[in-house]
Amino acid sequence: MSTEKIMNIDERRKYLSIEKKRYDAASRAERSHLRAILSRGDMEEITGLHRKSILRLFQDGLERHPRRRQRGRVYGTEAEEAVLLIAESLDYPCAERLTPVLLTTAQLLEAHHELSLSPSLRETLQKVSISTVRRIIRRSGKKTTPLFPRSSPRPPNPTLRDVPMKRISWNESQPGHFEVDLVQHSGPDTSGDFAYTLQMIDVATGWSARRALLGRSFLVMEDAFRYLLAQLPFPVLEIHPDNGAEFFNYHLARFWQQPAYCHIQISRSHPYRKNDNRIVEQKNYTLVRAYFGHQRLDTVAQTLLLNRIYDQMNPYYNLFQPVLHLSEKEPIFLAGKYIRSKRHYDAAQTPFARLCATQAITSAQQEKLERLRLAINPRSLRQEIYALIGDLCSLPGAIPGQVEDVFLTLAEPLIDRKESGTLR
Repeated sequence: MSTEKIMNIDERRKYLSIEKKRYDAASRAERSHLRAILSRGDMEEITGLHRKSILRLFQDGLERHPRRRQRGRVYGTEAEEAVLLIAESLDYPCAERLTPVLLTTAQLLEAHHELSLSPSLRETLQKVSISTVRRIIRRSGKKTTPLFPRSSPRPPNPTLRDVPMKRISWNESQPGHFEVDLVQHSGPDTSGDFAYTLQMIDVATGWSARRALLGRSFLVMEDAFRYLLAQLPFPVLEIHPDNGAEFFNYHLARFWQQPAYCHIQISRSHPYRKNDNRIVEQKNYTLVRAYFGHQRLDTVAQTLLLNRIYDQMNPYYNLFQPVLHLSEKEPIFLAGKYIRSKRHYDAAQTPFARLCATQAITSAQQEKLERLRLAINPRSLRQEIYALIGDLCSLPGAIPGQVEDVFLTLAEPLIDRKESGTLR
């Protein structure tokens, strides 16, 4: 009998309880028939239990009792320390994301002399289960932070009428379809100018890119888009933001009509429906808020340091951090009526691995990214990111009445754009 057809313990008890009720209520002849079924092996075939085990359950009762003696740990201290070291290097992802990449990350850490892999440890990391990894992380005391409340949606902009409303499909397989959003770093006071984070997430691969900007004028938005589009290793086919005026105005509409970008499709989410941008909304917390919280950032120095952090975070998350992708939505019905969908996820992979499985990049680009991945120590990179975050928290905020020069935050100076003819 194949493993996928064997009942679990709850299903077996439910089936046997039905048969036991029939047996207790049956006549003498019917009980003989049920015994014949049991002796023939039909119940053994259905439940996967031995005949003696079935008889014992019928006689002693089918109620489940707590285990009198807990099972001991299968894996020793060496395996637990290795799992925690790998989890720390990847910033403590969930067990479902961490378990599939334990061995590959351990080999990478061994190459950078962060971990020593013995044959037994290598075998353990290859076969350890998700539940065991979850228990190890739980015992270490690491807990996830609750989500921050989402901000209220903004009213639609009149320039949106020619932009189609849609939602990028959850099973989009072609890289290049990006959900885009802007995260503000205003703190409790939203007055004046402050920093924003422009974030782009590819739906098919989970590849992410971020850029900090001071204010949200057309000048800094254009500069951020130019920078991010130039950094991506594969072509952008679609930009899908929300309905904010920072994305949809006459200046940016003219920007997207330039020959270098006119092939990119521009779409938007439905008003007041944040689920249309559900992937980037979720990443706004895990990749931005989880690092910087709701601290107010409003100076040139803070914006420049924020971009230094993002330049380190981009390879860290794209080359090393495994992500889960939705693979199936199973509809659940009750009494013939649809209730909800049960979501199934595939095995966790890094955005780089998902990108290599497509035809979106050339072999030369793939080899270049692979060399970069092998040259980086993920643990050291994480420590560098957190050190820069500490430096960011120590920087003073803007002085009231003092003007900050936003031109100093641009990745491409205005003089370069005038010479290239891209500034109008």
